[in-house]
Amino acid sequence: MQHRVRIRRKRALTDYRGIVTDTLIEEIAQLAEWVKGARVLHVNATNFGGGVAEILKSLVPLMSSVGLEAEWQVMAGGDDFFAVTKAFHNGLQGMDLPLTEDMKHIWERYNQKCAEDLGGPCDFVIVHDPQPAGLLHFCSRGEVDHWIWRSHIDTSHPSEEYWKYLVPFLAGYEAAIFSMEDYVGEGVSFPELAIIHPSIDPLSSKNRPMSRGRARRICQGLGVDIERPLICQVSRFDPWKDPLGVIDAYRIVKRHMPEVQLVLMASMANDDPEGWDYLRRTQQHAGEDPDVHLFSFQRNNDLEVNALQTYSDVVIQKSVREGFGLVVTEALWKGQAVVAGNVGGIPLQVIDGQTGFLVNSVEECAEKALYLLEHPEEAGAMGARAKEHVRHNFLLPRHLRDYLALFKKLSVRESSEQEVRGE
Repeated sequence: MQHRVRIRRKRALTDYRGIVTDTLIEEIAQLAEWVKGARVLHVNATNFGGGVAEILKSLVPLMSSVGLEAEWQVMAGGDDFFAVTKAFHNGLQGMDLPLTEDMKHIWERYNQKCAEDLGGPCDFVIVHDPQPAGLLHFCSRGEVDHWIWRSHIDTSHPSEEYWKYLVPFLAGYEAAIFSMEDYVGEGVSFPELAIIHPSIDPLSSKNRPMSRGRARRICQGLGVDIERPLICQVSRFDPWKDPLGVIDAYRIVKRHMPEVQLVLMASMANDDPEGWDYLRRTQQHAGEDPDVHLFSFQRNNDLEVNALQTYSDVVIQKSVREGFGLVVTEALWKGQAVVAGNVGGIPLQVIDGQTGFLVNSVEECAEKALYLLEHPEEAGAMGARAKEHVRHNFLLPRHLRDYLALFKKLSVRESSEQEVRGE
């Protein structure tokens, strides 16, 4: 019921010299010595589409490069499972949805089967998000030294029904990782709580520097008129990302700047069946406007994303609920001043008026997008500050350091407890 993700990408910590500080690289090397040889297993629900898969395809090989035996496994689920887990995802972020006994049975059945297939003893198992959160409940604890639940979503104001059901399955985890402390829902506590911000890999094909000429050619190949102003949002077709609101904001901008175009681009993740329905809703909302381009990919689209984020005149992320927003990080890293929803982890990245603009409505989104279109020099200065903000806070080596620090902390605690017991 699950499969190992084979990653061809190889990374060495030294590859990041010149991008991050030497001090950070030395700190990582020292921490890695504490847990060298430890077996680390990440488990999530998809290897394509969305921020978790994006992180793991770079983080896992980098963990291996510093001496860990790191592995990534993905739950195999049917349409029934992913329909249920999408409801979990929405319910835990506060959407009012029913949770039936049949839905609970489906979720538990897949988690139990996944637990049976979990291969071999591990030092650290990191379970990502609600889809496989039941693994610990169904597993033999003796084969795993440290269980960690990693929540990538905001569970601060969940649907009471969903949260009440999930909390007992979380109770046994030794540690939990959240992107922000405010995201931890009431009624749950962990012996160790870590706050670790997500990150992007500056060496990936999505985030490596791309010349403006190459970006221009790729955008032209997508059917975009490269001689006219371009606004884009790269994000799932999902109500929390508010693509309908983006279209409404674009229409306001277009009244003042008729030549402007809009691109909405998404990777269609395997664990998000709702995405296709919301794509259709977005298509209907866009109507017959030839200047609204909607792109949905079921393959690697890193080059197209890189080109759009590099070449666009304005990048938007009009989320109404957001765990962190790695697409914001990606655009900031490319020197873009981003117009983004004032929610979740976005304000950690978009410093209002400094690295972009935070907005709370369609009208504000349109106003700030138009301002950047009409003031390109100021947009460029904000974008330069944005890139440095990401360099110091949201790149992959810092993410690795935070994981290693947590692993060390758990290992030291275990050793101390063994000494107390006289083992």
